[in-house]
Amino acid sequence: MKIIMYDICTIGHITLDKVVTTQSVNYMPGGTSFYFSKALRQFDINYMLVTALAEQENHILAALREEQIEIFSQPSPYTVYFENIYSANQDHREQNVLHKAAPFTVAQMPDIQSRIFHLGPLLSDDIQLDLLKSLASKGEVSLDIQGYLRYVKDKKVYYTDWADKKEALPFVSILKANEFEMEVVTGTSDVREGARILAEMGVKEVIITLGSKGSLVYKDDHFYQIPAYTPTAVIDATGCGDTYMAGYLSKKVRGADVQEAGEFGAAMATLKIQSSGPFSGNQEAVNHVVLHGECDRELIAQAIY
Repeated sequence: MKIIMYDICTIGHITLDKVVTTQSVNYMPGGTSFYFSKALRQFDINYMLVTALAEQENHILAALREEQIEIFSQPSPYTVYFENIYSANQDHREQNVLHKAAPFTVAQMPDIQSRIFHLGPLLSDDIQLDLLKSLASKGEVSLDIQGYLRYVKDKKVYYTDWADKKEALPFVSILKANEFEMEVVTGTSDVREGARILAEMGVKEVIITLGSKGSLVYKDDHFYQIPAYTPTAVIDATGCGDTYMAGYLSKKVRGADVQEAGEFGAAMATLKIQSSGPFSGNQEAVNHVVLHGECDRELIAQAIY
């Protein structure tokens, strides 16, 4: 049987999300794997999603498969349930968790070959360390670190340092963290110092997202400043980091350099923040943001949803 080599394989739980903003309350699927997958559905990428959720939520998978997203789903007694509460400042949120799902293990992983494995743990025990190491022997590991810093107590999400970071980070090629997550892991609030510390721990490419201030990428002793583009409106920041990484990795896997990949990811995140739910634009709208530094309302309206 011919083994398929995927460009990107994402591993992470799909969640049930309640998103509360100053303007609305919305119920929708979510999680890194969901927002990342939806963001890539209109791009020419050979893509696979590995996820886990309860049987009663299989309609979410059916809808994704209708959009030609290839999925392997392992069984779980529960689907992760998150409540995200945003204040007027969309860079910050309060989180609650009502249910957790089954973790991802080496034994349960299908035999998948991929150039990049993007890991999106939502909680600290979602993706076991031996699985991370196993994937690093097959391709590059990209990690959104947020889940490894989260633990749940009395349904509330709290943050603590990642106990396995020194053992795990040498196996991570690309790491994405926001300012707060960087500080939890490195002990410093200085973005450049934090990026250097993560690189010293073994990460080859460090991405620090700075919300409305853009992002910083550190690779091979060089800093790349990625701008934040101006949206036409700020509606819902849920999934913006995942959308950024979808754009970034989709460009990287096609040979783009760090600056080009970062600007493309930032433009996708800018388009995403203008509405609730996942990214729903197309490449033309993203390219316009990169070229002109602003969103084109007509292109957004014309995007294929």
